[in-house]
Amino acid sequence: MPRERYALSFTSGGLLVREADVIVSEYLRMRDWAAVRQVVVERNLLQARTNSSSVRVTRETIQRLGALDDAELEILADASFTERCHLMWAAACRRYDLIGDFAEEVLRERFLLMTPTVDAKDFDRFMAGKSLWHPELDELKPSTREKLRQTIFRMLHEAGLRTEAGAIIPALISERVQGVLAAREPSDIRFFPTTLTMEATR
Repeated sequence: MPRERYALSFTSGGLLVREADVIVSEYLRMRDWAAVRQVVVERNLLQARTNSSSVRVTRETIQRLGALDDAELEILADASFTERCHLMWAAACRRYDLIGDFAEEVLRERFLLMTPTVDAKDFDRFMAGKSLWHPELDELKPSTREKLRQTIFRMLHEAGLRTEAGAIIPALISERVQGVLAAREPSDIRFFPTTLTMEATR
């Protein structure tokens, strides 16, 4: 039977690390996402060129940040750039099952099998396999499918997990980020190209 449809509305921006940095500061001050959204848009804190762009990117960033709990948001606010990238990659994987499935079933699997690259053909094979369970993927225009791939690969590059040429970069995850990722059930270590086991930091 077909599974729940994939959410595919993640093509606004890339990993959104800069935007998250701005928005998390506001959230930790107000602890109210609706109020944060209003302040960020009204004051154009993301320095968007248009109001519609500000609304769209603010909404997308808040949706991803909403996949993190308050302890993770506290870390994000005090994190190094690499830590922020890793947390935002985890947030994207949680928010969008398609990204999470690709990270676990293609990126991490190829890394563990010592296959050094992930490219467009790997993405196409992944999408073809998932379409058996997600018929909505067969409804996508080629241009939309290409945009999804470009966005995922852009996120991977910005997260420091893949070069532009397609080489997989092992994730060097800090101890505190490992801790919050492994505390999830199942462990969110599964989203990263790393030799850490799922139980390694529990």
